[in-house]
Amino acid sequence: MNAKYAVVTTSLGPVTIVASDDAVTGLYFAHHVRRPAQETFGTELPLEMDTLLAEAAAQLNDYLAGRRRDFDLPFEAAGNDFQHRVWAAMAAIPFGETTTYGAIAEQLGDKSLAYEVGQAVGANPLCVFVPCHRVVGANGSLTGYAGGLKCKRALLDLEEPVQAAAGRLF
Repeated sequence: MNAKYAVVTTSLGPVTIVASDDAVTGLYFAHHVRRPAQETFGTELPLEMDTLLAEAAAQLNDYLAGRRRDFDLPFEAAGNDFQHRVWAAMAAIPFGETTTYGAIAEQLGDKSLAYEVGQAVGANPLCVFVPCHRVVGANGSLTGYAGGLKCKRALLDLEEPVQAAAGRLF
């Protein structure tokens, strides 16, 4: 396993993109909740030295600029079976839509697992790439986000349909 990373300047601030061999394994904000130790990221590379990191950075910045709605990258997230099931459910949330922890728990077969779903959402190592920002509280409230609630709000605003955003202005 050949771990590598690059720090990328984005509209959300500096973001660390981590990859191993041929897959992206992490995206972390500067003040990320549950950010792994820096030494686990491997070798820092300039973007021009690594095609995968450069493509991940380009796709991320295109998404943040409103030019992309999804990502076409190889991902490999470390986690247990339950976490992978939750992350797959999050990956299926369409651009511009949200769901709740309880709805994901119900989708996985047991609505009483909403707390455990929340823990798995919070452990998502592929923030933004796997859209944990699209998971909200049962009443639609913003709940915790690894990059902070300001960042979560910015991502949801970016994806908000034009008609809904216009409706909020009045």
